[in-house]
Amino acid sequence: MRNSFFCIDAHTCGNPVRLVAGGGPLLPHLPMGERREIFVRDHDWVRKALMFEPRGHDIMSGSIIYPAYREDCDFAVLFIEVSGCLPMCGTVTAAIEEGLVKPREAGRVAIETPAGRVDVTYEEKGGYVDSVRLHNVASYLHEADVEVDVPDMGRLRVDISYGGNYYAVVEPQENWSGLDGMSASAIVECSRKLRAALAHVCDPVHPDDPRIRGVHHAIWCDRPVNDVSDGRCAVFYGEKAIDRSPGGTGTSARMAQLHGKGRLAVGSTYRHESLIGTIFEGRVEAEAKIGPYAGILPSIGGWARVIGHNTIFVDDRDPLAHGFQIR
Repeated sequence: MRNSFFCIDAHTCGNPVRLVAGGGPLLPHLPMGERREIFVRDHDWVRKALMFEPRGHDIMSGSIIYPAYREDCDFAVLFIEVSGCLPMCGTVTAAIEEGLVKPREAGRVAIETPAGRVDVTYEEKGGYVDSVRLHNVASYLHEADVEVDVPDMGRLRVDISYGGNYYAVVEPQENWSGLDGMSASAIVECSRKLRAALAHVCDPVHPDDPRIRGVHHAIWCDRPVNDVSDGRCAVFYGEKAIDRSPGGTGTSARMAQLHGKGRLAVGSTYRHESLIGTIFEGRVEAEAKIGPYAGILPSIGGWARVIGHNTIFVDDRDPLAHGFQIR
């Protein structure tokens, strides 16, 4: 049997993304949190086929468009990447530029995600989407100053912060001097060791949705290189992936961490720089409550560009039909 998928390939401030606009598996008309569970249980081969080699690569991320279950949303999105099926990710702007969705209000769309409703505002120039601002889910500092012993690094102090996914947030300290001089492969190696060590000491669970749990991402923070930036980062996910953008959920988690430590006030802007120099403009829109935790409502400004249309075949006669990874 041969399955075909119509995809829109793009990049978000440098990070490659693949939007599945046709051919995604049919899912019951249920809230996105439940649809995500069904997808993981019954259709995860689709994620692996489209994200892994030979059709994808180690840093590939993407999304699948679905009709919204919530009446207050324009459409729904399931987020897929090499590491799994995520509650939230900022990879959906290509759907707006390509006209795949018809917003009820010009310049604004409401998106149903497994993590909740996300509002996106956008500006058009010459018939193209020039910039977007994603109003993300409520984000918060889950636990501050977690000490963990990391092989070959020693003891690190990290903060666990939520921005749609849980992150270990690492700042320069005695046993880690910062990003200067670190290669991408070194960041990956340190991140994998940190994540494995954290699994023994910390297992955060979202207070409103116990299906969202565990620290799977890391964000290594440092002083900026660009004069207009407030901070620089390297976002790790999957097994070998370093985000080429500053990361939408990562920037949200970083702002929640800074706010939780009294270092970023409501109304403040935080310009977050990636390893390749691209910038997201984060803003703390308001304070929020997430279960017993105080948090923020963050927004992220950035841009994406469509780079091509792609019809992908997954043929069962192919011994590598469902993808592979080299670890």
